[in-house]
Formats: sequence, C-alpha cells, structure tokens
Amino acid sequence: MKTVYILAAVVLGVVGASAQNPISKVWVADNGDGTYTNPILYADYPDPDVIRVGETFYMVSSTFNTVPGLTIMQSADLVNWQIVGSAIARQEPLDVFAKPQHGNGVWAPSLRQHNGEFYIYYGDPDYGIYMVKSKSMTSGWSKPHLVKAGKGLIDPCPLWDNDGRAYLVHGWAGSRAGIKSILTVSEMATDGKSLIGEERIVFDGHDAHPTVEGPKFYKRNGYYYIFAPAGGVATGWQLALRAKSPFGPYDEKVVLEQGNSKVNGPHQGGWVDDVKGNHWFVHFQDVEELGRITHLQPMKWEQDWPVIGVDADGDGIGEPVARYKKPSTLKPAALATPQTTDEFNAPSAGLQWQWHANPEPTWAFAYNKLGVQRLYCITAPTEARNMWDTPNLFMQRISAPEMSATTKLSFKALLEGEKVGLIVMGMSYGYVALENRNGSIVLVQASCEGADKGNAEVLSDAVPLSNIAYLRVDITQGKLCQFSYSTDGATFTSIGKPVRFTQGRWIGARVGLFATGKVKKNDVGYADFDWFRVDKIAK
Repeated sequence: MKTVYILAAVVLGVVGASAQNPISKVWVADNGDGTYTNPILYADYPDPDVIRVGETFYMVSSTFNTVPGLTIMQSADLVNWQIVGSAIARQEPLDVFAKPQHGNGVWAPSLRQHNGEFYIYYGDPDYGIYMVKSKSMTSGWSKPHLVKAGKGLIDPCPLWDNDGRAYLVHGWAGSRAGIKSILTVSEMATDGKSLIGEERIVFDGHDAHPTVEGPKFYKRNGYYYIFAPAGGVATGWQLALRAKSPFGPYDEKVVLEQGNSKVNGPHQGGWVDDVKGNHWFVHFQDVEELGRITHLQPMKWEQDWPVIGVDADGDGIGEPVARYKKPSTLKPAALATPQTTDEFNAPSAGLQWQWHANPEPTWAFAYNKLGVQRLYCITAPTEARNMWDTPNLFMQRISAPEMSATTKLSFKALLEGEKVGLIVMGMSYGYVALENRNGSIVLVQASCEGADKGNAEVLSDAVPLSNIAYLRVDITQGKLCQFSYSTDGATFTSIGKPVRFTQGRWIGARVGLFATGKVKKNDVGYADFDWFRVDKIAK
C-alpha cells in the first residue's frame, strides 16, 4: 500500500507542500520565525540566476550533461523553492549527448524576461552560445537556438537597453578557447538570435582577478553593471564592474568575499529585488562531493556600488550571512522544498529526476496501474568500463549533508547478468543491487574508485535474496555511504563496508536508481520501483 503524506503546513503561496511534494525531512532553510538559514538549497544548483515576475521568483542553474536540462525553480520568497519544470528535454547535438558527456553541456545560464517572453542563454563549451525562449516559465520552451558557434564561449548574459538596442556579455573557457580570464561584449540583434558587430574586451582579470567568468549584465541609475566572479569556484570572490557605456570603460570593485565566514568562494549568481524594493543576491558555494549549494545574501547600494552580504568590518566588501531576515512578500509564503521523495503514483516521475544522457523511450515508464516506475534492463554500451559510461542512470541531486534514501523494488529478471538497484554516483561511486546470476537472484554491493579513469568495480560477496527487496543508502558528511537491505521494510542489514564517493565532473554526486543488462535480445527484464524516499538517517 502506498504511503499518503498528511502535512500540517498551510498552503498560502504559489507553491507548497502536497502529497506528491512533501516538505523535506533533511533540509529546510525557512526557520519559521521570519528568518532563514543558509544555504537555502543544500543541493547542487550551480551558477544560479534569478528573476522576479510580479510576486514570483524563478531560478535556473547549470545542469551540464544531465537531462532534462536547465531545471526551473519557483519561489514566493527566495527561500522556499520547488522545481516546476525544465527548459531542455534533450541536449543538442542529439547524437553527441546520446552518451554520457560528463562536465559538458549546459554551463552557467542566464534568465531574463523581455517583451512578454522568457529567455535563457547558456554556453556549451564545445559548441557555442545557445538560447531558448518561451511565453511561460513552466512549459513551451523552444528548441535550443545556436546564437553564436565557437569553442570556449561560455556564461552568456543578455541586456536589452532602454533605447531598443541589445547586448550580450560572456566569458571564455581556456580549456577550449585557449584564452581565459577576460569578458567580452557584443551588440546583439533585438530578437536575441544573433550577435552583430565585433566583440570587444571589457574586462581583463589576469592581473588581479584571474579566472573571471560567469558575468551577469544589468543597468541601474544610468550605469551598466557586470557582476562577475573571479578567483575560482572554491576560493574566489564576487566583482561588480560599472560603466556609463555597455562597452566600458569599466571600474571594478570586490563586493563579496569569504572574510571571516565559513562560506568559501562565495560568488557567481544573480541580483534581484523583492516586492518592497529590498535587494538580494543568490549565489553558490562549492562543497565538493555535494556540488555547489545555493546561498541567499542581502544586498544594498552605496554610492551606486552594490554591497553583498554584511559588511561587518566596514571595508565596503560584504561577507556571507549564516542567518538573516527573509525577503519581504505581500502575503505569507508557503513552506516548500525541492522535490526528492517520489511515490511514483503520478502519471510521470517527479521533476527532480534526470538522466546522464539523452534518454531513449525504452528506458523507463510510469506504470500507473501498479503505482510504480518501471526501469528496463537496457544493455550497457559495449565500450562501458563501469557505471561512469552507462547512460541510463535515473538520478537526482543529493539534498542534504546527511540523509538516507530508501527504495522498494520488484525485479522481473529475464537474462543473465541483469542488475537493478540503488546508486550514489560520482567519479567514485557505490551501489547495492539485485542481480540475475546463474538463474538465481542475489544481492551485491559494489564500489568503484576512480570510475572516470576506467577502473573496475569491487564487488561484495553475493547474498541470496528474493526478487522483492528494500534497498537503502545512508549518506554522511564524511563523504561515505553505507548500503543496506531489508526483506520486510522494517529491519535493515548492512552490506559491504562504507563506500567513499566523490563529486561528478563539475556536478555534485547523485543518488538514484538503475537497471542494466549484459545481453542484447528482443526482450529484457525490468524492475518496478514502488517508491523512493528521502529521510533522516535512522539512529
């Protein structure tokens, strides 16, 4: 029987708790007393950009090779967020992203509204600058349009000026372009589909601000502003550039740095105001295996320069806050957290799920009669050295520094070597799975150090088991995960030693489900996953 969640929270805003989207049991930023605690999202939403439309905030972030791409978040107060869609169903070029392209794909998007339409620009470091647009944030997104082809063109952001002209700023990836640490601006066609005129360097960060990137373009009080991080994702700072022309010359100022806080490398994000005219800055912090988590900083203007965070020592440079008063709203905002738990009762799986490559239609189906998500044991690519090279991994972000994920599944095995289970995936990973071995079902646990280097898995001793099982992983702050299993859903038995996991390439580790095979025939086995639940680690 499926669990029905009954929540005490009163739904007052545009998003809120429901049976399908319960409040997280492992991380809630809203303190319930008019304040919030950073990070507002303890999950991998890197390079965030944010806008406000009326009383509603929207956010996008980098999704790299994961699909659907360009996850769209919605909030009533910048603190309580839920996933409401994605802008890319499959990544272009389709044949390239049919295989895992770790670390490639969608880099540092920007989100803007112009003339009644929403625009998202992003850089693919191997192909160029793309744009998608829609009249709605939650649906109807156009196919990616290549605005400018080229290697190493990253982190684009448009600006439509008051006089009808448009501009675009972007950074450069040294790994592809052979140059880095500069920002360039070009005039853009007003329809946003192409760049016109020559690009010009508007800022060179080599001397004092190396690895400047991730620019966001704004205009305020007659000044053009480019907000841009520098110094690297783990140790850097946030710059603001200011000029009277979109092409400069720009003055520069550091406006946010770690200072005495515990927030390393606070930078790369977006500026937005609330309905009462207060200013805010959303940015990330790199925490390695869990990716780049999202923080919210208060922001104010002094002599037409932004100060982000709190300037405790009076030097004009802000530092991140740990706890602060929530942004102003016209009405109370509902408690909300990004979706994690999925009962698989809806017509499709939750919006939190992503694949590691463009999905094929045979990989998974919602089976509403049974209330399950069915994953078929698709044959692994012949060149796959381990799970790093396996495209059909059904994954979601890890959502707290400590958490437990449990699933119930039924395995209908058909061919030798078919395997279905629960995985924590990164450049080093681990999983627990049911395997069809010599016509019998056994439980195995695996670990793989340096999976990105092609290293082999290390397997535990097999445990005979039935085809119905409960699988669990406990993820701890020590970068370790412990797998366990149960036959009744009440008593769990650990299997194998704790597994050390790491981040993926430019993304945090993921947790999720898989079904794979070794033999290709005209039919394969499958697993019916009854539910997937995220909870606190049982003591």
